[in-house]
Amino acid sequence: MFYGRGDLIAELTNLIVNDEHVALIGPGGMGKSSLAKTILHEAVITEKFADRRYFVTYDGMDPSAITFEAFTTRFAEALGIELTGANPVRQISTCLRSASALLVLDNAETFEEASGTSALREIPQAIAEIACIPGVILILTSRSRRSAPNVPWITKDILPLDSNSAQEAFFRIYRPASRENGEGGIANLLQDLEYHPLSINLIANAAQQNGWSPAILLERWNDQHSAVLNHGEGKLQSLSYTMQLSLSSPSIQKLGEEVRHALTIIAFLPQGLNEALSKRILPSTLQIDTICDVLWRQSLVYRQDGFVKMLAPIRHYVQDSLPPPDPTCFRELRTFYYCTVQQCSEERDDYADIIISDHLNIEHVIAFDLAHIPEMTCPTCWTFLQCLNWHLPRPTTLTPSIFSIIENSSVQELKAYCLWHLGWLYMTLSQFREAIQAFQAAEPLYLTAGNHEMVAKCVIVLEVIRRSESWKYISEPTEAKVWYFLDMARMFTFTTSADELFVKSSEDCIWDLDSKIWHWRAKFYYGGDIVQVNTHLEDLFPQCTDTDDLTDALEGLAEVAFCEGRLSKAMDILQKIIETFEGQRLHNVLWYTVLKALVASKQGDHSLARELVNPAPGLLQSFALRTAFVFLHRSYGSACIELTAGAYDKAESHFIATIEGCDIQGHLDFKAYSKRGLGEIAFVHGDFALAARCFTEIQPLCTEMGVPLQHLYSCEPFYVLPDRFRGWTAFLESRSPFANIM
Repeated sequence: MFYGRGDLIAELTNLIVNDEHVALIGPGGMGKSSLAKTILHEAVITEKFADRRYFVTYDGMDPSAITFEAFTTRFAEALGIELTGANPVRQISTCLRSASALLVLDNAETFEEASGTSALREIPQAIAEIACIPGVILILTSRSRRSAPNVPWITKDILPLDSNSAQEAFFRIYRPASRENGEGGIANLLQDLEYHPLSINLIANAAQQNGWSPAILLERWNDQHSAVLNHGEGKLQSLSYTMQLSLSSPSIQKLGEEVRHALTIIAFLPQGLNEALSKRILPSTLQIDTICDVLWRQSLVYRQDGFVKMLAPIRHYVQDSLPPPDPTCFRELRTFYYCTVQQCSEERDDYADIIISDHLNIEHVIAFDLAHIPEMTCPTCWTFLQCLNWHLPRPTTLTPSIFSIIENSSVQELKAYCLWHLGWLYMTLSQFREAIQAFQAAEPLYLTAGNHEMVAKCVIVLEVIRRSESWKYISEPTEAKVWYFLDMARMFTFTTSADELFVKSSEDCIWDLDSKIWHWRAKFYYGGDIVQVNTHLEDLFPQCTDTDDLTDALEGLAEVAFCEGRLSKAMDILQKIIETFEGQRLHNVLWYTVLKALVASKQGDHSLARELVNPAPGLLQSFALRTAFVFLHRSYGSACIELTAGAYDKAESHFIATIEGCDIQGHLDFKAYSKRGLGEIAFVHGDFALAARCFTEIQPLCTEMGVPLQHLYSCEPFYVLPDRFRGWTAFLESRSPFANIM
């Protein structure tokens, strides 16, 4: 039973036929021995070596007790000869010189690890001597990377299976009544195992032998983890056995307790240990570099992207079978990460780089501490959320940990601050439902604590604030801020007259200028006199000293120019905005560059539009780091450009990608715009039923956003599709071919 190794078998077989010595390296249970046995039986191998194919196993021998005599005796037994006299290597060599031979030295770590004693220095020399015999080829399997020197090994790291092969291997053993019913959960289980062959074999056998249904199997795995992977003796029946073999190797034993301390820390951290920071993270573990090297040589860890990591089955064994992380090591780990968080600022510096590189580890430590010492952890938690917002906005696994904090009197307000910063993180991600949940949960906690300023801030986007008792307690600047954001939300819903929007916030000295700018922009969106709007925005522009005010005014002027058909003027204004941000806010640079691309597309310069919407990779990387929302902006922009250019297939792909991104983020407006785009493509192709389905799917999105269907684009003029795409208008007006729909 062997899956997913076809290409590797072909590659290794070819090397051996061409007289190369091969070392197969990997953790226990990766299938190295099985791979070697399979190669022994390949047709070209049996043709070349006939019956002179030997499998020499050193399994079950104690590395600390092995002798040169034990090594050669086991070797001779596999060859079928009996050693006599004082020179066993000569007798083995004489046997091998008679014809071509292929030898597998299995579990070579047994004697490789023992080679530190003076008596066993002869073993590597003996292997080198045998490897030099013409026609003799060696395959070595080992967990250790100490392959015998003076042999030109071609080393192959044996990796986990791919997902499809893992499922084939699993269901070859485990045969539930309905494979289809179990596949979804099983796929996740195999992913949890990181497609480790031995673990797949063990857990499939456990389920089959115990008659577990897929649901029970998943329950047992979630409850017991590595214990499920032990149901017998020996390395083929027990993950514990194969792990104990690795941990008992002399090179690990001589490092003492420090190696186990390091192991448990590496297992605790989801990203593994950052090697560049290891001495700062664990300053009292003086041998940390040596420990990482030895663990890597023993295949207990692997290195990836600068981190020392563990395969999931090994990690589960360490977490389940070894003592928890040493208190001193864990305290050092916490101190380093927490100090990094506290010193991180909005500026991109060394602290920000650590947040970006180790973010999952930091998050895991905070989640652990929130469950045990929330009073001490909450300040670090909300500061970390702020750091994510600045440098790496993404959904966070801290969400359930924060909501689960037990609300006693000493922690209520602390929890509220965590929820507050969680809400703003989700606002940055445009995951508004999650943001609202966080703000709503924070409000009563602040209210209980008597913090009315924060109560008001939490409900900035909620109309209920006008009925809140906290309203009379808040300061005038906070009240103005509340009205500003409340009117920003109301502007999109068209439930209030434009004359009323941003009036109350304009009475505050801090919010007055930006409120006046948005008041006139709202007038424009609501169909006000375009010349009057342009005049007022031009009058307000010279008063702008703040970058955000300046941007709001210029963007409004660009929208007016765009809608009036003054496209070159719109391009110039957008370029002025870009120059304002260059060198400091790269995400803003790319955002307005996409808007320039949309204008260029309307001008008919589709080549320039494509060039603008696909900037240099470095800028894209900075943009992606800032927020996933920009992907939606750029993806939708690309779709509009291709649609305008008549490249409908490309436009369709971009619209679909945008919708998928919106589903991930819970973002609604770009999803609605993209549904409209797909409907227009279907309309152009004469598929009116599909067009109707796409347009109909926009309706619940608008309902959820609170945006009237007829005003879907009113506040986003750059996103409006060209007038020649008339399907949406016909649909709204129930005209042919949609007369019988809606």
